[in-house]
Amino acid sequence: MSLKSFAAKLFAKNIVRKTAKWANDPIQAQQKTFKHLISAAKQTEFGKDHGFDKIKTHADFVEKVPVRDYEELKDYVEKIIEGNSNVLWPERPIYFAKTSGTTSGAKYIPITKESIRHQVEASRNAILTYIHETGKADFVDGKMIFLQGSPVLEEKGGIKLGRLSGISAHYVPNYLQKNRLPSWETNCIEDWETKVEKIVEETKNEDMTVIAGIPSWVQMYFEKLNTISGIKVGELFRNFQLFIYGGVNYEPYRAKFENLIGRKVDSIELFPASEGFFAYQDSQKEEGMLLLLNSGIFYEFIKADEFFNENPKRLTIAEVEPNIDYVMIISTDAGLWAYNLGDTIRFISSKPYRVVVSGRIKHFISAFGEHVIAKEVEEAVKIAIEQTDALVNEFTVAPQTSPENGQLPYHEWFIEFERIPSDLSKFSRLIEESMQKQNSYYLDLLEGNILQPLKITRIKPGGFQGYMRTIGKLGGQNKVQRLSNDRKVAEGLTAFQI
Repeated sequence: MSLKSFAAKLFAKNIVRKTAKWANDPIQAQQKTFKHLISAAKQTEFGKDHGFDKIKTHADFVEKVPVRDYEELKDYVEKIIEGNSNVLWPERPIYFAKTSGTTSGAKYIPITKESIRHQVEASRNAILTYIHETGKADFVDGKMIFLQGSPVLEEKGGIKLGRLSGISAHYVPNYLQKNRLPSWETNCIEDWETKVEKIVEETKNEDMTVIAGIPSWVQMYFEKLNTISGIKVGELFRNFQLFIYGGVNYEPYRAKFENLIGRKVDSIELFPASEGFFAYQDSQKEEGMLLLLNSGIFYEFIKADEFFNENPKRLTIAEVEPNIDYVMIISTDAGLWAYNLGDTIRFISSKPYRVVVSGRIKHFISAFGEHVIAKEVEEAVKIAIEQTDALVNEFTVAPQTSPENGQLPYHEWFIEFERIPSDLSKFSRLIEESMQKQNSYYLDLLEGNILQPLKITRIKPGGFQGYMRTIGKLGGQNKVQRLSNDRKVAEGLTAFQI
């Protein structure tokens, strides 16, 4: 055992002990966070506008601070860009994380010195928790790759601006710098396909032990490694031990990954976003991710099926129940207040509080009242893959509300197969059965002859990458939208259909 791996084990033990303290007293951890945030921001412009000096309880907060999305917070952000201080948080942010917006174009999410510290600590603690549970630490001596956006930062209103993954690249600990790939120059390449080609060249002869990134883009990297080497990734990188991912559910990709790698490897799921780092997988044995209740974020939860009501109830961590989809609302030490992140989560444990990401509140199908969410379609594909010989690269689902020839409407599944199932009708039937089992609204619509069973439209190999290229979202933090309630994505895929 090397000195570095021995030290990692000692550090991991200490971190797990500290984590257990707040995880075993979650309500107190959140109350402490709430009080700190309100107290710290009392004299900010936002705090004065919303009477923070009068807020003592969560009920006071609900009364004075409405739920907002970025569009409704934008005026405050614009004041920061104009050079004002003490707007959302006592000091000016040290970064803006640039993300894709909706009606307003790009969004500029503030990151403060406090919030970036919590981001970095959460990433570190996820790996240390894995080390402590498994006893595996040798991988710290090998090479590690993080497929991420360019670390080159611009400026907006005198504040450094970039993608979150690019900002995070500036915070890799010194003791990992020598192990880290790709090179700085390669990481700065903007064009994703050129970048991946260069990464392959830099890594193909290295002792890669840890690989991290969004699954769809890591898959692209693995495919190119397979092509250039002629062997499986697990054979090329014999000490490859750990895959770290976030952003999307890994399960639809797992079978394809194991085929590309040639064997199973451990994985750690993360739940980071520009707005904060919310959870990480703390166990290889238990499902879900540990919700971080002691990291500068106060959480509220609104039941997803009540979210669009006029005054939906905002719940604290003490009031949530398992197996219910909630929209997650956050208030943070970056100055986001009652902010609608847009993600839906589901609690699967309360001792400790563990969650799974079930989808996006705006990414669903309910063209007929079926309330289909991402978790359901991903589970259906997982089951179909497990029970057939299919391998799936990527997929998305959209409603077909106006079929030809007077047919009943249906859900159209656009699937890019790595390996087409020998019995496509069985694959389709397994998805259909899973959807009916998971979603009673969907079943009722089928039985009521409102919908007909789903139909699969095959997409050419590389089609989803081609589609993402056409909309300027190839690589980096960009993800294929799993569900949509309209035909926008479906129409974009028309050119890539078989």
